[in-house]
Amino acid sequence: MSAPPALQIREANAHLAAVHRRAAELEARLDAAERTVSAQAERLALQDQQLRAALDELSQAKDREIAALQEQLLTSEATVHSLQAAVRQRDELIRQLQPRAKLLQDVCSRRPPLVALLADLAEAERLGPLPAGNPGHLLPGGPGPPLANSTDEKADQDQLQATMFGTTV
Repeated sequence: MSAPPALQIREANAHLAAVHRRAAELEARLDAAERTVSAQAERLALQDQQLRAALDELSQAKDREIAALQEQLLTSEATVHSLQAAVRQRDELIRQLQPRAKLLQDVCSRRPPLVALLADLAEAERLGPLPAGNPGHLLPGGPGPPLANSTDEKADQDQLQATMFGTTV
């Protein structure tokens, strides 16, 4: 075998140099790609860690809020029970006071006639007792003779005058 011509050797050397450059270029790109992938993996791991921490924090905040709402619910339920008991007590008090209120309304509705009666009694008191005269002597249009079933006329008249004109207004 004969030695290859110099041109072929140069071409082969140039081709080997090009292949070597291409291999070095590909290795550099591979290293760059590996660094990029590694950096992305680190960023993703960090982001994943941050997202997990944020998720844990949200979960804890949710749990705290649920606990606070449960406490508020218990407090509200206790308040409702307390208010319901107060309503029941007031209803019972109203039930007990209704007969008295009706009685008071009845008294108030009878007040005007009572006021008129008291005014008449005051007028009768202002007029004073009848003149002491002959009890057998009757005035025209005046009181009639004593009742037949009276036993003690004098005691009855004294008591009548004391009770009739001794009212308090």
